[in-house]
Amino acid sequence: MPVSLRQIRYFVATAEHGQVSQAAGELGISQSAITTAIKELEQIVGVELFTRSTQGMDMTPAGRQFLFHAYEILNKVEEATSLLLPANDFAGRLTVAATYTVIGYFLPNHLGRLRRAWPNLDIRLFELNREAIEDGLLANRYDMAVLLTSNVINPDLTTETLMSSRRRLWVPARHRLLAQGAVSLKEVAEEPYIMLTVDEAAHTALRYWSLSSFRPNVTLRTSSVEAVRSLVADGQGVAILSDMVLRPWSLEGKRIETIVPTEPIPSMDVGLAWRRDAAFTPAMEAFRSYFRQAFFLPPNR
Repeated sequence: MPVSLRQIRYFVATAEHGQVSQAAGELGISQSAITTAIKELEQIVGVELFTRSTQGMDMTPAGRQFLFHAYEILNKVEEATSLLLPANDFAGRLTVAATYTVIGYFLPNHLGRLRRAWPNLDIRLFELNREAIEDGLLANRYDMAVLLTSNVINPDLTTETLMSSRRRLWVPARHRLLAQGAVSLKEVAEEPYIMLTVDEAAHTALRYWSLSSFRPNVTLRTSSVEAVRSLVADGQGVAILSDMVLRPWSLEGKRIETIVPTEPIPSMDVGLAWRRDAAFTPAMEAFRSYFRQAFFLPPNR
């Protein structure tokens, strides 16, 4: 019996949530449909992918290995079925600045698609912080930027948000706060907190913390998302970070769960920026058009 995409999607949703009920809720299907699909998948591959317990579904070593392949399969299917832009014969160069988070968690897949759509478009990419990007755009060192538009404050730049990534509380598997479903900043402040500093994450966090009467109990500041992931998964602290950088497993194979805070937490917005009075070149138009199509935005204004 061949493996179906339905089985793979149900497997991934269960692996990411660790609960059949939560996976079913996300997919809008019955729990029995997911349970049946996973059992079928385990019969096909010949190994158990999960161990079942009253707390949920824990992945076996074989399940973790299968998850990497499942992600790759779904990414290839998405790539093959979405955004088939016609190749264009124009040749041009585009200098693009991007921040650390964008380069690591957003851009790579899109750059590959851009190069396939416009093979003669020479994209020169530079990693910089927001201040350097803003200065570079105004000084014409870069044509466009891909960055966290929620952080841009310079009125001489035009920004266009492509996606908004929700921020949630990261906790280790079986953390006591998971039983509550929703958690207040007061309760988060009682936990050791791992503060991410890259791309002004700490500054952004303190903005919404300052609206409450509580402060995070910061035990470590780090610019490494992977360090935050490993420390949270190991039970050494919690963190509030965006879904864009969320991966449910640390490098050590330990699981991370998420909880929606009760207070409003601003999203992390990702998008494009350029100098307000910039004259768009064909390369800039192609770059912007690609992202507008990729995120189903209306035609260029």
